[in-house]
Amino acid sequence: MVIRHGRNLVVADDSRRLIPCLFRQNLGQLVCGDRVIWRHTGDDEGVVTALLPRTSLLSRPDYSGHAKALAANLTQLLVVAAAEPPPTGYLLDQYLVAAENIGVEAVLLLNKADLLTPNHPLRRTAALYSEIGYRVVEVSSKKMTGMQQLRQLLQQQTSILVGQSGVGKSSLVKALLPDLEVVIGRLSQTSGLGKHTTSYATLYFLPQSGALIDSPGVRSFRLAITGRRQLEMGFREFHDYLGQCQFSNCSHQQEPGCALTNAVAAGEIAAWRLRHFQQMAKRLERQ
Repeated sequence: MVIRHGRNLVVADDSRRLIPCLFRQNLGQLVCGDRVIWRHTGDDEGVVTALLPRTSLLSRPDYSGHAKALAANLTQLLVVAAAEPPPTGYLLDQYLVAAENIGVEAVLLLNKADLLTPNHPLRRTAALYSEIGYRVVEVSSKKMTGMQQLRQLLQQQTSILVGQSGVGKSSLVKALLPDLEVVIGRLSQTSGLGKHTTSYATLYFLPQSGALIDSPGVRSFRLAITGRRQLEMGFREFHDYLGQCQFSNCSHQQEPGCALTNAVAAGEIAAWRLRHFQQMAKRLERQ
């Protein structure tokens, strides 16, 4: 599925031809990236009759606390950060925890790399993420540096760009899709949304293979997880220490014999990563 607006969808067939469709109400939440079964109901129109099993689903809680699906069948989550606006480490970690929990690869994408000095704090933060095992890629959509590496990274993947407003996600999409305006025009005509097409999560097929989901709605983020165990598993450098605390119900704060606080004291885990975990855990308790 390429785009959804209410009960109206646009699907792409095997030849990537765009077909406007309706869908049956009993199918639940359909989102960008979903694979569906559909049939023709008229000239260049159709109806979606079934939702195929998903391999992954990115969600976040809505205002009532219920999970709201954002994108499906992702294989890669690109967390975009930049020197300006300065990144919020807590937000970056939320995205990384989400990627770990839905089983997709997460990549830290440093955009506007031409503004990063050698000793910039963002580079130091990125170096730590690299040590933990996350891939870090530096790009500049303005200077067009690092774009070839990014294109290779996106090949044969279904990726989504996430990050705070102003980090240049839209500029990256335009750099990756030189015919973006033509694609948007075709999609606007097919969907009937006109100029409002760009206000909805949209899947674009990339020239070099793969697909990229641009989601204007993913500007702020809260985790759609409900258990401490899920949260613990979202911090990959914690894995070797889990189950080694003195108390089985350890909250990893001030308890004696906590394997994680001991690892922080030994310099094996960054203090701010444990602090972000504790902040997320407190939010879970309030839900």
